[in-house]
Order: sequence, then C-alpha cells, then structure tokens
Amino acid sequence: MKTLDDYNFKDKQALIRVDFNVPLKDSKVTDASRIEAAKPTIIKILEEGGSVVLMSHLGRPKGKEEKYSLKNIVYKVSEVLGIETKFVDDCVGDKVKAATDNLQAGEVLLLENLRFYDEETEGDEDFAKQLSELGDIYVNDAFGTAHRAHASTTIVAKFFEEKCFGYLLAKEIKNLDKVLNSKEKPVTAILGGAKVSSKITVIENILDKIDHLIIGGGMAYTFILAQGGKIGNSLVEEDKQELALEILKKAGSYATCGLKTF
Repeated sequence: MKTLDDYNFKDKQALIRVDFNVPLKDSKVTDASRIEAAKPTIIKILEEGGSVVLMSHLGRPKGKEEKYSLKNIVYKVSEVLGIETKFVDDCVGDKVKAATDNLQAGEVLLLENLRFYDEETEGDEDFAKQLSELGDIYVNDAFGTAHRAHASTTIVAKFFEEKCFGYLLAKEIKNLDKVLNSKEKPVTAILGGAKVSSKITVIENILDKIDHLIIGGGMAYTFILAQGGKIGNSLVEEDKQELALEILKKAGSYATCGLKTF
C-alpha cells in the first residue's frame, strides 16, 4: 500500500479525491469534520512544494443543481486549510484544464461537484481520463466513497503510474485490517449510511469476523421496517426489506454475532 510518504511532491500537482460531502444549511457548512480530516494530506503536499487539485461530490444532485454546488463550501475549505482556495465551476473541459495548468506550487483548486455528471457514478472511462489530465500524481483520500467503482475513484487510477492513498484513507484501511484480523475479542462494528444496498458487500464480509454489528444511519430504518417497526417519514429502501431480513438471518447463524438497529 503506497501512501503520501512514498512520494516527494515538489513541483508536482496532486489530483486528490476527497470526501467533502458535508452537511449544509442555507448554503453554509454546518459540520466541517470531513474537510478537517483531509487537511493533513493536503498540507503535506503543499509544504513539500506541490500544488493540489481537489475533487469531490456533494449530495445526490439531479443534474447541475445550484444547492449542491461546491462553491458553497469554498469559504470553509479556505478557513480549515488556512489557505485561500480557488474554485472552478466545472470539473472537466478546457476551462478546468486551463485553471489547473495555471496552478502554482502552494496553491489549492477545488473543482465543481463531480456528480453534476452522470459519468461519475457510471464509472465512465472517458470522463475519468479527462480527470486524470488534471494532475501528476493521483491521491485517493476519500474513505467514504472508496468502495464505489466511480470515475474519480477506481477508474481514474488506471491512468496514473504514480498513485497512492492519502493519510486519512491509509489510516482507515490500517484500522480495518487491525480490527478484522485481530484475535482480540469481542469486536463490535458500527456501520452507518443511507442505503443497505450500498453496504451489503461490507456487511457480508465482516459478519464472520465480528461479535456484534450495530446498524445506524438511514439504513437502520430499512431493518426496522422489515421487522414490522414504524418509521414514519424516515428514509428507507422499501424494496430492500427482504435483503435486510436475509442479513439478519445470516447474522443469527453466527453463534456470537448479534445485530441491533437504533
């Protein structure tokens, strides 16, 4: 596993996939934790004399929705980093290429929401290739989306000889490895997120390695509904109730594994 420490970023431009999917209220960031988590990676590159191009998604836009524009978070990124962050209102195209070509050492540029293009979630290779032209070294530091085969995560990496994990992603991978391969017991995993369908692979892969699994976030309501509970107007995947019951049944097949929804 290559990390930032395997490279010297002097005079290099890093294209970093971050997870800046932060909560907003009235176009203001209400929790900057995800931006703060990426700071060590960004600062390390800048201090070595490199420049940084940041790409992220925000929400689940249907087309180019103004409320999901990353221009709403530029002020907070600048505040957290302590560096004025530039912004370009697109993530591919001539305008973006010009902005990245003009970026100087020590500067940070934030691209527009990747999910303004369907090609991002479709894992489109041409879209990923266009993104790859915006940096010399690819850095993945988006733990929350690393499991998705999107253009800016899995696909774009194909176009780089020099690529690595950022500090945040490397740390999370090491923590997962420690937990899943440790002989210390008991082990409790807490899993959140909106959709059961996007976490099913993770759940199936950890059930036989843990003692307890606590389901939180929006997907907890799918489990609750599947068991006959009331969820009001809460977020739910109604068509995944059977899947939730299958997970519960599988969890019950492990003598020491229990599952709790809250």
